Amino acid sequence: MTNWYQTHDFSRLPLFSNSILPALSVIALDNTTLITVKGDDAISYLQGQLTCDLVSLNRHFSTLAAHCDAKGKVWSVLRLFHHLECIAYTQPTAIAEKQLIELKKYAIFSKINFEISTLILLGIAGAKADDTMLSRDIGNNNVCATQTGTAVRIEPNRWLLAMETFEADSLLNELTERATLSDSSLWNLLELRAAIPSLTYDTTNKFIPQSLNLQALNAINFKKGCYIGQETVARAKYRGVNNRATYLMQGYTDTLLEAGDVMERRVGKSWRPGGIILSGYPFDDGQALALVVISNNLGDDTEFRLANTTAIWQKLPLPYSLEDA
Repeated sequence: MTNWYQTHDFSRLPLFSNSILPALSVIALDNTTLITVKGDDAISYLQGQLTCDLVSLNRHFSTLAAHCDAKGKVWSVLRLFHHLECIAYTQPTAIAEKQLIELKKYAIFSKINFEISTLILLGIAGAKADDTMLSRDIGNNNVCATQTGTAVRIEPNRWLLAMETFEADSLLNELTERATLSDSSLWNLLELRAAIPSLTYDTTNKFIPQSLNLQALNAINFKKGCYIGQETVARAKYRGVNNRATYLMQGYTDTLLEAGDVMERRVGKSWRPGGIILSGYPFDDGQALALVVISNNLGDDTEFRLANTTAIWQKLPLPYSLEDA
């Protein structure tokens, strides 16, 4: 584990729920792991393991995907892209080793090699992020080669970078006068606002991909060949058996939000378990955001609260549509 991040001043930004984010931030992604997959069978093997269509993945684009168990429950949500003549993917460090063990389970007879990368992972975000990246002369694609690694545009004005230490140092030296340094909490907030799900030990193997909205995020290809968990995923689409979805919620809390915490819903005069928190972000004014898996047939007037608290949480609009997804 590198100590590179500790040698720079990456710290949590003081943010209120109505704060304007910095125009340019460099974010330490030390809670994210990059895994590279090399070998003649790399693409064909991953094609049989993941929900995305890796065979047709353009080198200039990334894709989200789910890695499922045989019952269609998601081990982890991955972001995959071409990287240094191989395939790479990112996911939370907390479950990276567990997920990798499962992904390698059937690889014994394949020409494939998995490796946990030691590259530095950084985020570049803010209204000036795209202009900043374009000024580095790496091209105008969503996935670009850098001097020693890869830059991936997650969405407009948000990039993930994987690079060697000396290139990361050079980047910081170049941007130090005009960028704010932040720890990974800012990236978590941006992922929340984009409603991109992330799993931890407490939420892995509990949900099918559609319960995490992965069909709306183009992370599932329903026309590709077989992969682990495909029957469940296909049944959820074509037979309509999925009854949950992931929603963005906001409310007041004076307690720490943890993945796996229960969100309750009001039923008459009582409260019953209504959802599971995937991730959350606490603002400094007491407000918080959370991604929560709940029933997808509840009315818009349904009231929610964190278990054993009293403050009512509101469901916010998603940045994408779940209709016909």
